[in-house]
Amino acid sequence: MQIVSIMPATINYQSLALAGVQALSPYQPGKPIEELERELGISHILKLASNENPLGTSPKALAALAQPLKALELYPDGSGYRLKAALASKFGLDSQQITLGNGSNDVLELIARAFLTQGRSAVCSEFAFAVYPIVIQATGAELLMAKAHPPEHASMPYGHDLTKVLAKIQDNTQLIFIANPNNPTGTWLAKADLLNFLEQVPQRVIVVIDEAYTEYVQDAEFPNALAWLAQFPNLIVTRTFSKIYGLAGLRVGYAASSAEIADILNRVRQPFNVNALALAAATAALDDDEFLQSSVATNQAGLKQWLAACEAHHWEYMPTVGNFITLNMQRPAAPIYAALLREGVIVRPIAAYGLPQHLRITIGTEPQNQRCIDALKRVLAA
Repeated sequence: MQIVSIMPATINYQSLALAGVQALSPYQPGKPIEELERELGISHILKLASNENPLGTSPKALAALAQPLKALELYPDGSGYRLKAALASKFGLDSQQITLGNGSNDVLELIARAFLTQGRSAVCSEFAFAVYPIVIQATGAELLMAKAHPPEHASMPYGHDLTKVLAKIQDNTQLIFIANPNNPTGTWLAKADLLNFLEQVPQRVIVVIDEAYTEYVQDAEFPNALAWLAQFPNLIVTRTFSKIYGLAGLRVGYAASSAEIADILNRVRQPFNVNALALAAATAALDDDEFLQSSVATNQAGLKQWLAACEAHHWEYMPTVGNFITLNMQRPAAPIYAALLREGVIVRPIAAYGLPQHLRITIGTEPQNQRCIDALKRVLAA
């Protein structure tokens, strides 16, 4: 038998990657339940790390899975006709304004691929969603990071400072990413402030407003950016079915924009990027108002429960209108996170966002919240 020797690699393949890619660290998602079970050999684990819906999935979405399950040998509708039509009808849009993605993360990457390259730049805020720097730098474009409001800011500590975002715009700036509400801080921008910002951005700069958590917000002054698409041709709004609709496991999201921008995005979108199950479930979930109302009510009650616990135990927290709350532990959060894991509770450390003393905790049901609150009390008292 001939033995083939394998020569050690003499090329540093990392050096062949774009400089922006070399500077990136892989995105770290919330720890899966199965992983913690393997590591610690425990069961009955509570995961409050990834802002998933504690009520599960829309019943209408689950029922809609029956039909595509019978035809998994067929490719899905590459145009996403039915889902686009449902979105257009619900939000008063034209189907040609909608771009579908494998989760809204996929759409964010499509936007970056379509408009960024070496020699261009894009702006996002400090403490904003980690995917923005990833998709910007992966194209070779320059990342321009605007400082957020300081912790001592009167109304919105750690929130987007739109004045600083505007100041970061350069002649080669092509995109601005804004999360409203923002993940992982929970902070938000009011309607008047965001509208004033859009009016000041040059039309050559495309503004992406990421509204992944918008369905949870009950503030009358919170904007619906979809209503501004006709007014601002340089606006893209992204949303997801992963949060309130409970379809995180199927991965489906979308962007709404002008038809011209949507046409550009669809030129770089991979065919069949949304699977048949996701298309069917998302279309049905859009019509499940009862599930959405229950999800909002559960979240509002849970948020009140958490705020009461924070006040009672003097835990510092960031203002939030999403389905999560971010606590400042006043010391390195990593040991607290590890101790909570041993309690069977998974939350999210956010040191990678530049917040090493903070933990982000998903709002759950009343019993889930109480379990996490009690576990946190024990850990902090130890």
